[in-house]
Amino acid sequence: MTFRNEDLPALFHHTDQAAISRQRESTQATRAQLLLLVLAAAAAALPAGPKLGSMYLFGLLSVLSYVGVLVVGMRATRRRARPQWQLNRSAAEFIKSLAWRYAVHGAPFGSEVADPGATYRTRLEAGLAELRKMGWEDPRTSGAVPEGGEITGAMQRLRGMDYQARRETYVRDRLIEQRNWYRRRTEVSRRATNLWSWTIVLLTCLALLFALLGSFGSGPGPRLTALLSAAAAAGIAWNEVRRHHPLIEAHTLIEQDLAAMMVVMQTTITESQWPSSVYETERYVSPQHTDWLARHSS
Repeated sequence: MTFRNEDLPALFHHTDQAAISRQRESTQATRAQLLLLVLAAAAAALPAGPKLGSMYLFGLLSVLSYVGVLVVGMRATRRRARPQWQLNRSAAEFIKSLAWRYAVHGAPFGSEVADPGATYRTRLEAGLAELRKMGWEDPRTSGAVPEGGEITGAMQRLRGMDYQARRETYVRDRLIEQRNWYRRRTEVSRRATNLWSWTIVLLTCLALLFALLGSFGSGPGPRLTALLSAAAAAGIAWNEVRRHHPLIEAHTLIEQDLAAMMVVMQTTITESQWPSSVYETERYVSPQHTDWLARHSS
């Protein structure tokens, strides 16, 4: 049997899309603020330009850019894009992990549980209640997602299969899929790190060159040096916001853990050990575990 994201509950799909949307909104707001700051610095570094009424063109452009930074920042704060992105991502991954554990008899939904469906719903609601306390907006409250449907037909079918079928499906469609995802994200982060690192080095070297020339009374002047410094600072800030370097280390470690767990699951794990092994694997791929590794890798 093949078990994909499409087989997960509707609540997962809604929270997953909400997380993607809020992440995009948060990222775009940060990018816009940094670009506007660089634009403001560039406008301030240019000559006054033509006069528009009582103001000069590039001075006005600089003022408008700074105002834009404030407006974008206030809008992002009011909409709580970043907190809602993180809360929705936590909710989506929690639902996904719990659904997988239920479907393949992972702890605490092992074969010995008398009423796994009731246990699943209790655990699900308890976890989501904690997220609601932190400000997560439950789509079921507004009717965006109907009540019920926490356990899909595909989840029930997979749970009803024998141990070998469940193990094969979990290793192929969950463990290997997640390992490959972390590998792809590591490569993306590595390319982005190289790009931004060299960009920052180039901007800094140019600023250094112009500052050195300025110390001898030549060169393009301090305005261009200040602009290059602002651009380099924006690049550093963007690189830090995206957390490319710590995520490379975190994702690499998780990929290694999953590769080791895959070997163990395919060779030495017995049916009695299976529930705890699934639980441990799901712990590896939780956002909290990734965030912990990223913080301690930075």
